[in-house]
Amino acid sequence: MNAWSASEFEARLRSIGEERYHHLHPFNERMHTGLLSEEEFRGWVRNRFYYQMNLPKKDAFILTKLPGREDRRRWIQRIIDHDGRTGDEGGIEKWVRLGEAVGLTREELFDVDTVLPGVRFAVDAYVDFCRQKPWLEAVASALTELFAPDLLSRRITDVQHHYPWIASEGLEYFRARLTQQPKDIAHLLELVLDNAKSREQQDACVRALEFKCDVLWSLLDAVELAYSKSS
Repeated sequence: MNAWSASEFEARLRSIGEERYHHLHPFNERMHTGLLSEEEFRGWVRNRFYYQMNLPKKDAFILTKLPGREDRRRWIQRIIDHDGRTGDEGGIEKWVRLGEAVGLTREELFDVDTVLPGVRFAVDAYVDFCRQKPWLEAVASALTELFAPDLLSRRITDVQHHYPWIASEGLEYFRARLTQQPKDIAHLLELVLDNAKSREQQDACVRALEFKCDVLWSLLDAVELAYSKSS
């Protein structure tokens, strides 16, 4: 098969979000319509934290493979955004504040032994994917960020409206990502569109993005199964 043009390839990547991104998951839909119990919301925050704390690890694996120095310089900012540095709180600490806002302690959040098995399996599979796959496919898997800004904006508004028991300060992670993601998305698209030249490479990138959507969907499946029936 012939390779797609850059515009056709980008359109195909974006269509995956419309079809498979986790904004369509029933748990997410219930979150945004105010139907989650406190236990369900707390369970999501606690288990999603395992994903958050592993993002710098998967980005570190990708960093070691990127062929260009300038791209490595830009990519390393992702690790800093999540891990933070002295005097600059990162995304992981902001998520801890969200956890505290819903009634979780720092110790509970960092206790990886209490993570749901399905969540652990999905997140570990994603980190391993980024460790093993060629850099282009690993980068393409992160293109779920294309679909995140709209969801993050809705999340801030909907959580404040439907869950007044959660302090507004606990939502700082989502606010910060709204300002960080545009540069991340631009870099992701640049890397994938400029380097996936053959149809084989493009198809591999499509599969990588589909896999990442499955990871996020599976995470919510596990949370819904564990908490929704008990609420």
